[in-house]
Amino acid sequence: MLADYANQMTDLSIRVFNYENLQYAVMALLIFLTFLFLQKLFSCYLFKWLLKISQRTGHTLDDKLLLAFKRPIQALIIILGLYMALLYLPLPLAVDAFVHRLFRSSLVVILAWGFYDLTGNNSLLSEELKEKLNLDSMLIPFFSNVVRFVILALAIVIVAQEWNYDVNGFIAGLGLGGLAFALAAKDALANIFGGIVIIMEKPFVIGDWIAASSVEGTVENISFRSTKIRSFSQSLITIPNSMLAGEAITNHSRMGKRRINFYLGITYDTPRNKVESCIQRIKQMLVQHHGIHPETVLVYFEIFNESSLDIMIYCFTNTTVWAEYLEVKQDINLKIMEILEEEGVSIAFPSRTIYLEQDKLQ
Repeated sequence: MLADYANQMTDLSIRVFNYENLQYAVMALLIFLTFLFLQKLFSCYLFKWLLKISQRTGHTLDDKLLLAFKRPIQALIIILGLYMALLYLPLPLAVDAFVHRLFRSSLVVILAWGFYDLTGNNSLLSEELKEKLNLDSMLIPFFSNVVRFVILALAIVIVAQEWNYDVNGFIAGLGLGGLAFALAAKDALANIFGGIVIIMEKPFVIGDWIAASSVEGTVENISFRSTKIRSFSQSLITIPNSMLAGEAITNHSRMGKRRINFYLGITYDTPRNKVESCIQRIKQMLVQHHGIHPETVLVYFEIFNESSLDIMIYCFTNTTVWAEYLEVKQDINLKIMEILEEEGVSIAFPSRTIYLEQDKLQ
């Protein structure tokens, strides 16, 4: 087939340089130069005019669409000029069919080129899809590469079909290769999909204090393969995402407020009016405290314990930071001690009274 093309091209060169066919060559050259001028006109004037119009719409999608297809359109104008020039020439039927096939393949490549640039990391997926689909910034390169791979694969398949190549074996080979790769990299793929689930659902972000069945600490880094957590002993723990995605995770940083709940035990010899006074003063102190959330403050005499009268104290701090929480709790404890001292009430401690009965012998 290539030998036939070579012979036909030789015959074509002899015929073109004949005097009677020189006008065809000149007209073909003029057609190509016309499209070359149109390409320069598009690059210098028409594209800038279209870009100014798109900027007035207030949307960035049309701007990025123009920028992504600028170079493909420039190439399309040149290819279209070359195609029209070759059509004007008196070409043999085989060469003419070859030119048509080459032109259609070029259109597929140009279209794939434009969409390839459109789906780059800093283009369409970086802002529009991130906002609409609520995607994390870490997922943009991943999905961008997946979409680009699909575009390239489709372009190769369409061009191959245009040149009468059997792509069924190629597609089947891709399927078998993908299956073998998935089996070989099962754990790695599980970690990647676990990372995607963590990044999309966002049960925690970097800086959160989380607790799982296997680890507790502050999240320092989230990648597609693993998550790094700094424990309270300052050791760095790296956990595969597949393991972490399957566990129940408690995010302490999203509590909003932090609970204080304990029992204050006072002695049994405390008069009733003193107990009531202590309860009222402690509750008033908590309601007026700047570090306590005023919505839920519960102070009640609840239990007759074995060696104490137990007053339940239940409230929430405004802060969830552990150091600030401890400062608020310490201040509350000191003020409770001050109230008890002023009321003359003693804190009970575990004790037991033993009565010995001795038989009187006569």
